[in-house]
Parts: sequence; C-alpha cells; structure tokens
Amino acid sequence: MSRIASRPTSHLLELHLVSWRAYFVLGAILLMLLILAGRAIYLQSLRHEFLQRKGDALASRVVELPAHRGMIADRTGEPLAISTPVESLWANPSAVQLSPSQLKQLAAVLGMSAQEIQVKLAAKEKEFVYIKRRLPPDQAAAVAQLGIAGMALQREYRRYYPAGEVAAHLLGFTGLDDSGQEGMELAHQATLAGVPGSRRVLKDRKGNIFEDLASILSPKPGQDLTLSIDMRLQYLAYRELQAAVLANKAKAGAIVVLDAKTGEILALANVPSFNPNNREGVKPWQMRNHAVTDEYEPGSTMKPFTIAAAMDTGKYRPDTLIDTDNGSYVVGTKRIHDAHPHGMLTVSQVIQKSSNVGASKIALSMSPEYMWTEFHNAGFGIVPQVGFPGAASGSLRPYQKWRPIEQATMSYGNGISVSLLQLAQAYTVFTNHGVIKPVTMLKLNGATPVGTRVFSAQSADAVIPMLESVISVEGTAPQAAIEGYRVAGKTGTAHKPDRGGYSADKYIASFIGFAPASNPRLIIAVMVDEPAAGQYYGGTVSAPVFKQVMQGALRQLDIAPDKPITQRPIPAATTGEDESL
Repeated sequence: MSRIASRPTSHLLELHLVSWRAYFVLGAILLMLLILAGRAIYLQSLRHEFLQRKGDALASRVVELPAHRGMIADRTGEPLAISTPVESLWANPSAVQLSPSQLKQLAAVLGMSAQEIQVKLAAKEKEFVYIKRRLPPDQAAAVAQLGIAGMALQREYRRYYPAGEVAAHLLGFTGLDDSGQEGMELAHQATLAGVPGSRRVLKDRKGNIFEDLASILSPKPGQDLTLSIDMRLQYLAYRELQAAVLANKAKAGAIVVLDAKTGEILALANVPSFNPNNREGVKPWQMRNHAVTDEYEPGSTMKPFTIAAAMDTGKYRPDTLIDTDNGSYVVGTKRIHDAHPHGMLTVSQVIQKSSNVGASKIALSMSPEYMWTEFHNAGFGIVPQVGFPGAASGSLRPYQKWRPIEQATMSYGNGISVSLLQLAQAYTVFTNHGVIKPVTMLKLNGATPVGTRVFSAQSADAVIPMLESVISVEGTAPQAAIEGYRVAGKTGTAHKPDRGGYSADKYIASFIGFAPASNPRLIIAVMVDEPAAGQYYGGTVSAPVFKQVMQGALRQLDIAPDKPITQRPIPAATTGEDESL
C-alpha cells in the first residue's frame, strides 16, 4: 500500500496579511478622490468667475475704436474736409482658409493680384495683417459675401475733400491712419483727431469676433475747425491764377487774399495743385505750398517800405525831389539801372515810375541799422505766426554785414527774400495806418487783433496815394485798375537767382495791392514763377490776375465803390517797367 507522505510546512512560508494596511490604502485613495471632487466643486461653483477669467484670457482681446475726425469748414460753414466711414480688410494668416477659387474671387473684388494677397498671407508668425484698407462700400459688401475664414472687416474713417485741388495746399491731407500729414490737417492734428476708444471682445482661433464683452472707453470725437477761408473767393482766386499760369506758360503761381483789417486769410491758392482725394502719381513738387513755404526776391514791391522808413526820418516828403541821374547810378564798383531814364523825380514818382536809382539813393541816406530795424519790424526775416507747417521766414541779413551796394539793392527787393504770405502781411501796415496785423487761417468771429506799430500813421498813409499812382496810365500797372474803385498797389519783377548770380531769362512777376484805397478792405498778392510766353513784368502778368480776383471779391462781399465810374479805356499793356532788372 502506498503511503502518501504529508509535506511539513514552515511558518516562515506562511503569508500573513495585516488588515489595517489594506484599509489605509483604500482610505488614502478615497481621500484623494474627495479632495479632487471638492476642488472641482469649489472652482466650478464658488470660483466660477476665476475660471471664466482664465478662459477669457485665452480668447479675449482689446479692440481699438477709431474716433471720428473733426470736420474742417470755411467761414460760412461749408465743409472742406469730412470723414466718412469705410471698411478695411485684415487677416490672421495662420487661420486663413482660402481655396484657389476664393483667392481668385477675392483678388478680382479688391483689384489686386493673387500673388499680392499670398505675399501678405505668408507672414504666418503674425496674427494681424491688413490685406487692403479703406474699401468702398460695394467692395466691402462683396468681400463679406465671400465668407473667408480668418479674414474680417474693420471699421475705419476716410478723409474726403469736397473742393479737391482748389484748396489742397491749404488743407493738406491725412495718411492711412487718418492722421494729418500736411497743411491745416497737420497743424491742428491734436484738435481734429479726437481720442480713440476701446472695447473688449472674444475671438475664436481664426480671429473672428463671436462675443462683444464690454466697452472699456468710448471714443471721443475730434473738434471741428472753422477756417477764415471764404470758399467763394478761394474758387475765384484758384481759377484766375490757373488761367494766368497756363496763358503765360509759367512754372508755377501763388495768390493770397487777406482781410486788410483783421489779417484773416480769405483765400490762398497755388498752381500746380493736386487732388488730395487721390494722390496716386502726384509728384512732391506739386504739393509745394508756394505762397507759404517758398522764398523769392520780391523786387520792387519792397520800395514802399523803403519810402515809408525814409519819411519817418523826417528827411523826405512825398514831393521831395530825387535826382535819378538819367537812370544810371554807380555804387562802389556796381552800376544800378532804371529801365527808362528819368531826371528829377519826386518821392511819389519814384514809386509811380518804380525807379531803382531813386530808391537806392533814398536807402543810402539812412543808416543800415535803422533800415534793417524798419524792415524787421515789418515782418521781414521773421516766420509769420500763422500756425501753418513749414512757413518760411525769408532772409534779411544782419545790417553789420551790409555793403553799400547791398543796402541799395535791398531797397528795391534784391538781396532780400520773402514768402508771398509774408509780403501780404507786411502790406497791412499801409491798410492800418502804419500798424502790422498778425495773419491767421482761423475765423476770428468778429475779434480784431491788436497789431504792432511799424511806421507813423502819417508816413504810412502818405504811401497810399503813391501806390494809387502806380495803377494810373502813367504808372506800371494800369491793368490792375477796377472801374468804380480806388486801387493801390505795386508791381514787382525780379530776375531769379541762379548759380551765384541771376538768370538772364527767368523771372518772378508779382503784384500786390489793396482796395478800396479810401478804406482798404482786401489785400491781394499774386506771384507768377517763370512766365515764358513773352511777357514777364509784374504789371502785365500778375496785375491782371489781381484785377479779376479783386473785382470779383469786392462784388461777392458787397463792398461799396469809392470812385466815380468813368468810361476811360485802360491800356491793354505797359511798354515796360524798370523794377529790379
């Protein structure tokens, strides 16, 4: 019989599980689950706002709200610059989903090539790029209909100038960001621009706004600006200047119309001009504001200041005789000429005949310091405080460096430079009894600015009849005469500086005058640069522009005549004038 032997066991091989350890592990697991559950309940109920902020931070963005730019208007309230809402197309390149057919459609709508669009979308590292800005309403609507993922339209403003090229140099223009770049738009940027606002929105990963959370700051619109300009006179001045530049085949021209009492600029125009609403292809020289920023030698339009300064010394009266040496006078090693020889002339006739020799002799009888002071007080060599960017100061050299020949030539406008606006302002001394008025492009609303005395009232007033004689048949500008009105003015014709000397065949033809002479209301200054159609004198090129603008302005402003109406014919042209030639 077989025996089954029992195997002995050892207590060392027995497994003894202690029950408390199992309970500890199970309890620890349950405790961790309870902590996690409690934390979840705490965050999702008691700290809901905290989680919301964390979630929003991933998609929340602050979007700028552009401010509406202030309107620019003329003195009567006619809009000159207004902002209209437009849409700009932007994209998040990394989120754009654009099929070949959509790309072709988008390019056709925007008037761009498909390659241009692809180049803009190639910047995958950027979250925001403009595809095209300032879309017209029809383009914006067509783009929206395409429904391209990752692209969106953004509201902006586009500046519009109803007067176009007529007031372009005066107003300037704005850039793509609607900030002023030139002219009054730049000068008054802080006033016109306003303050942008902002709002917080939620965007998806493609950049599309799917929820508007809150407004952070409301945009503050810019302030409107009312200019001193009268658009009726602005259109008139531009039209006549443009016609003169074309008729005389000139390089350029400029005109300034001032209120003779207040210094308000009623019109300011330049030719050539440009369309500020479409500046594509515009050359920089077309944007030059010749009336404000360009300097030129004024020629004989300076002679009235020489005469007024001389009469203030007490040495001269209107009837004082001056020997003009038959139109030729030597100063040092230089000879000064008159175009037409004269012998003895009164001070008044020096202005009427525009004698360089007479003006030179009168100038040299004054000390350089005194003459410089009088010219400086009349605004020469000083930037006009008109609030316009780039306004020129002109050039008036220190008197300590004057040689006698330089003092002589400055008396008739050579060796000194001015801007047309500066010269127009200087002539306010003759319309305000010797007091120069500040000039402004902003409407004064009836306020009369206080000026600064330059000449005595007696001397300044005595110059007016001399300037009236210039408009007579015996003077150099009969073409400036206006039926029914007393007109006072002065011609200027000067060779243009060229390579250290003066050009033989390039001229600046100018005329400046005011009316009615009995009670001046308007000052008009005209400058034509390089007339090339045969005539180049101020009396034949610029004086007719003055006449057309002045008589139209007097009628528009309903200014009463101050002279009996006659039927005396006015010569079509003068035979020539001496000026600074």
